Amino acid sequence: LRVPVQADFDAGWAELHGDATSMRWLGGAMLRPIAWRSLAQVVGSWGLRGFGPFSVIETETGRWIGRVGPWEPEGWPAPEVGWMLHRAAEGRGYATEAAEACLNFVFQDLGWSRVTHMIHPENLGSQAVAKRLGGRLLEEVRLPAPFDDHPTGMWGQSAAEWRAARGLTA
Repeated sequence: LRVPVQADFDAGWAELHGDATSMRWLGGAMLRPIAWRSLAQVVGSWGLRGFGPFSVIETETGRWIGRVGPWEPEGWPAPEVGWMLHRAAEGRGYATEAAEACLNFVFQDLGWSRVTHMIHPENLGSQAVAKRLGGRLLEEVRLPAPFDDHPTGMWGQSAAEWRAARGLTA
């Protein structure tokens, strides 16, 4: 995991964000200029908030395979750790592994008391990842526009629950 950089855009960011299947739960495929703005938004989050989604780099190949990490844009219902991987990287455990590292980061380094995962009700793959992380469905929420066209499942857990499940102390 590392902070995203401009080179990530052509290394896979634009392709992932332009893929209708990958983006079906996240508002649909983005045109290249919009995908670039989404990269700028993620990079800007690091400067504005001191955190943001990380780029996920596959260790064996060095290729960019997705983004995973903490996120709380204006109007979001709660602090989130989210994940989004290139289709070629799905089903290999990368989302769970990267999200677990990010949960450690937000609880230990950022001091969050809880974490959530905003998941489309039909996105069974992400629900399975949330469950593997120890999360549970907390409530149905509405995200801010332009994602407000349907209820979204807010999954998550407290820092105390995370630590207890792993035998960690505060």
